Amino acid sequence: MISFPNAKINLGLHITAKRKDGYHEVETCMVPIPLYDALEMILDKKTTFTSTGLPIPGSDKDNLILKAFKLLRKDFNELPHVSIHLHKNIPMGAGLGGGSADAAFALSLMNNLFDLLLEDWFLEDYAAQLGSDCAFFVENTPKIATGRGEVLEPVNIDLKGKHLLLINPNIHIGTQEAYAGVIPKAPKVNLSEVLADRSRWKDELINDFEASIFPKYPEIAAIKSKLYEMGAFYAAMSGSGSTVFGLFDEKVEKGVWKEGYFVFEGEM
Repeated sequence: MISFPNAKINLGLHITAKRKDGYHEVETCMVPIPLYDALEMILDKKTTFTSTGLPIPGSDKDNLILKAFKLLRKDFNELPHVSIHLHKNIPMGAGLGGGSADAAFALSLMNNLFDLLLEDWFLEDYAAQLGSDCAFFVENTPKIATGRGEVLEPVNIDLKGKHLLLINPNIHIGTQEAYAGVIPKAPKVNLSEVLADRSRWKDELINDFEASIFPKYPEIAAIKSKLYEMGAFYAAMSGSGSTVFGLFDEKVEKGVWKEGYFVFEGEM
């Protein structure tokens, strides 16, 4: 069986509190985008993992897809072995949720492959154990996320027919580095109300990470400015960066960017 895990972008991202467990409380709107990996899983005599495309750093013990398999095996210990292949196209550590998507889609693939008949809420519970963003990718529709990012509420965001231009400057920003520059605070605006009025997005739909990351990495700030110059009705950094995206009413040319940048254009 094969599936195509997709990336996401964040429309606004507030860091509201530091939790006792070391995580942070967040408030954000996550929206799926048409940038995909490819994940194949077939029954086999032993469990193996291979990959092509973008290189995946780290060891197998850090691999979220294998963690998803082991998580299900704890509760369903008769599960057969599988051969897993991932073609990696979504940049990693880029604020796009690619690893989380791969894990969530792996859970859904195994649910179908093994006829486990698990409902979405059950899969979301497993996914939340793998990572803060993972549960979002089970239903894979626009959601306002709170808590660590695993408490999800549907939101009426319709970007169908809009165009996305996504730029990743190949600058790695670790999660620890990103959060180190943020002082948690209560949001100044109601996220749901701002999302309902597109005229407020540019000035009020804020990613809290930008305040500390842009001064440290002016190259990332410059990408956002250029996207607005190109006519975006909204542009922002996604997640903790370093990817910046622009949303446009009409199809836009990719433009000229520095060598080594990852550039993606697609229709929402």
